[in-house]
Amino acid sequence: MKKSFFVIPLSFLAHILIVNITLYALTPATYLNTFSIIFLNISWFLITYSLDFYPTARRESFGQSLKNFFKLYLLFGLVYFTSFAFLKPYSYSWQYLFLVYLVICSLLMLFRIIFYWSRNLVRTKEYVHTRTVVIGRDKNLKKIRRIFDIPKYGYRYMGYFDNSESNSPTYLGTIENSYDYIFKNNVEEVYCLASRLSKDEIKHLMNIADNSLKKIKIIPDNKELFSRAMSIELYDSVPVLNLRASPLDLEYSNLLKRIFDIIFSSFAILFVLSWLIPVVFILMKLDSKGPLFFKQKRHGVNKNTFWCYKFRSMAKNKDSDTKMATKNDMRITKLGRILRKTSIDELPQFFNVLKGDMSIVGPRPHMELHTRQYETSVEKYLVRHFLKPGITGLAQVKGYRGEIIHKSDIINRVRYDIFYMEKWSILLDIQIIIRTVTNIFVADKNAY
Repeated sequence: MKKSFFVIPLSFLAHILIVNITLYALTPATYLNTFSIIFLNISWFLITYSLDFYPTARRESFGQSLKNFFKLYLLFGLVYFTSFAFLKPYSYSWQYLFLVYLVICSLLMLFRIIFYWSRNLVRTKEYVHTRTVVIGRDKNLKKIRRIFDIPKYGYRYMGYFDNSESNSPTYLGTIENSYDYIFKNNVEEVYCLASRLSKDEIKHLMNIADNSLKKIKIIPDNKELFSRAMSIELYDSVPVLNLRASPLDLEYSNLLKRIFDIIFSSFAILFVLSWLIPVVFILMKLDSKGPLFFKQKRHGVNKNTFWCYKFRSMAKNKDSDTKMATKNDMRITKLGRILRKTSIDELPQFFNVLKGDMSIVGPRPHMELHTRQYETSVEKYLVRHFLKPGITGLAQVKGYRGEIIHKSDIINRVRYDIFYMEKWSILLDIQIIIRTVTNIFVADKNAY
């Protein structure tokens, strides 16, 4: 974004004003303590700086910034309540202080929405467009053109250069012609497709850019290996491409997910399973012979084997470790049909979650026999084993649960599992949990 160096200080100033004006208007006694105000303002600066909260990336959207916003809310909330805990809450109740905190969060969110709306509006104006050209032509040209053609990003695509002539209306000439064109047409950003340029040509373009205030960006030769999940890491000065990156690769993400799992599973065990287990035990004894729990070896993260627990829903049989439940399966007991229809049979897996073998949300674990079968017949099947299996998952709430009748059933299940791994967030976990609960009250044709 042109003149983006103004965006960070202005956004920071606007946020600081929102925080301070709200506190002054709703908790004026706060300003009787100078240290309190200094503490809150410095904390805001340190938190936003550590989160890199004010990026100027042209393609960052409001949705992409939400994750950072919620991290900011959490960290600043801790600082906010800590300041009152140590500096006295004056005459304000904790309930009132919490409402003030919600007002601050709401105003900050409103400002952020207005900011992105106005930024996108401004970028549609011709005078703020960034003039760009592409040097080289391969399969990536069409892909990057789609980005340039989105008005809210503020690009003005001039055309491309390549040594292979073309009748395309956007073809501007050979790579040699690009050098003069960049200067004469005030091109601001130059995108070079490395697959079509020699080392000397790239160096020459870099020299031109460095000596003329032009930005040059290199699109590497991807050999068609790139994916949306990739990330680039620097090992000293060597760029290393990670083709299967996930938010859960980050330590804090794993820690956050684990804390959520422990709290949620502990709550479920204490307040649900504590009374449900005796009830199911009595009903099961009246319904059929056999143990209360059914346990089975399944594959988890990194294909490690663990014992997965469920309420027993079938009569004892020799096919339990080799054959999935099917529609009108004669092995399922009367009580078992109810347990399976409502997914209550899965609830003992909260013990697996608390133990650490599973997560609340993740790919459903399969029995060992099926893992061996699908890892050789279904492409990318083992990718789902990069993370812990879950009691519920994205594939399940999208309808891919239960018996696998057609090959497309397992293929689509794997696709959703990989999508979940690549796009994980606590918010996504909560959405899947809510959807799982609501599905209990809706007739699911695959729940049997």
